Amino acid sequence: MDPDDEICLCFHVSLRKVRTFLSRENPPVASLISECLGAGTGCRWCVPFLQHLHACHANGKPVDLRISPEAYASSRLTYHVTHDRDESILRQIDGSPGPQGAPDASDEDRTRRHGEHGEHGANQEH
Repeated sequence: MDPDDEICLCFHVSLRKVRTFLSRENPPVASLISECLGAGTGCRWCVPFLQHLHACHANGKPVDLRISPEAYASSRLTYHVTHDRDESILRQIDGSPGPQGAPDASDEDRTRRHGEHGEHGANQEH
């Protein structure tokens, strides 16, 4: 993705904004990226991607998503119709299964759909 491509499509938060936030604030957990213009608090599509970006930052790696904006947006549209994530898109972002310790997005989505947020709320890491 290019720096000005949006990661959080709900709130129009670009990769550049997330990179700047990570660099400036150095949040200890990915869920604090929500303080960057509300990223990840709308439809929650971008949460696994924000987790990936946080993991890159925490590990001193380039903060990037290796996916085309078109594929990203297309997969989000499918998610909005089916309410299930295509896990292959997560593997595409850097050629790996995803960030270490990240929650299984499909399980989290199923829980959210059924209204079982628990005490952590919609935007917390577990």
